[in-house]
Amino acid sequence: MGNTIGRSWRFLVGWSAVVCSAGVLVGQAEPPPPTELCQGNHQSEAAAKAQLAAFAATYADADGWQQRAATIRQNLRRGAGLEPWPERTPLQPVERELHRTDDYAVLAVAFEARPGFFVYGNLYRPLQREGRHPAILCPHGHYTGPGGGRLRADQQQRCATLAQLGAVVFSYDMIGYGDSQALGWRHEHPQALTLQTWSSVRAVDYLVARDDVDPGRIGITGSSGGGTQAFLLAALDERVTASAPVVMVSAHFFGGCNCESGLPIHKRGDFQTNNVELAALAAPHAQLLVSVGGDWTKNTPTVEFPYLQRVYRLLGAPDRVRNVHFADADHGYQYQKRAPVYAFFAEVFGLATDGIFDAASGRWDETRNRIVPPAELRVFDAAHPVPDHALPPGSAVPF
Repeated sequence: MGNTIGRSWRFLVGWSAVVCSAGVLVGQAEPPPPTELCQGNHQSEAAAKAQLAAFAATYADADGWQQRAATIRQNLRRGAGLEPWPERTPLQPVERELHRTDDYAVLAVAFEARPGFFVYGNLYRPLQREGRHPAILCPHGHYTGPGGGRLRADQQQRCATLAQLGAVVFSYDMIGYGDSQALGWRHEHPQALTLQTWSSVRAVDYLVARDDVDPGRIGITGSSGGGTQAFLLAALDERVTASAPVVMVSAHFFGGCNCESGLPIHKRGDFQTNNVELAALAAPHAQLLVSVGGDWTKNTPTVEFPYLQRVYRLLGAPDRVRNVHFADADHGYQYQKRAPVYAFFAEVFGLATDGIFDAASGRWDETRNRIVPPAELRVFDAAHPVPDHALPPGSAVPF
């Protein structure tokens, strides 16, 4: 949809109607037909395996895959409400340092993905490394627990360790989590999938504009719903050169939240795809799938990963995709799953592991990380108020 001044669209946010008269809304003015949505456990494991075989039969070489990939990517952008790309409006970032250790600093960061619509997060900046650094985006999933979202202890562990390895790390809220929730936004917002995907794209814009970031080394990792955000960004933004979706890529499970599958990104008319092919759009860039036996990624070694291997092989990059599988593990981003991700980014981005990885024990040292109380990671508070032009919570965000 293009910009149309003066045209109004009405839809529901929670129980109240919101009108946007300044421009066309992203995504769907009306809910998409249920027949065009692939949500949750949309199909059986057997059907998913057969579907991948049918997809594979549509191409036999690199050119064939690239043609299919172009169709998948175009449908993804259209379904997500991002075709054509929205204008890259000024980010107007707000930054302030919150905490500092001997090894890294933690900053509060906010920027405007769209005018008045803020993305909230924390930037972890290495202090003992010279020059430009790789940057790694760390979206979170639908985890609550103490602090929830980006404020959780395990999210802080991941970000702090990657910063100690020498990466600039950006941990940011899904809509309706963290600062976004505290300021009144709800995760059930009808534009959630569109806003989160576009926020990730603008997060890359924010990072590559920094003078301490190497724009040629951009990564992303997240688990569960954060894994969805990871493979969607890697599919749509060529600047992402390494991705590590954790416990998410599945041929039969399409995401259990509207922010993952509430818009027709998998199916339109006679065309259909699934999350395995969306993850394959990252090829030939480096990619690590982390999977477990205790959730919908239980078949990754025998179903999803071989499909990705075939795509990478056709593109001449068979060693650029990997899978680490924990058959006895459950869903989550615990240390067991963080460890191979640390190793992956250290290898791909050439990070120095001295003092962080102990070869004798095979352990990554997270003991020097400081877990900060959630309230101390907030971007805006009484002393740092939200800018006056911020959109009211629940607003339709014009594009």
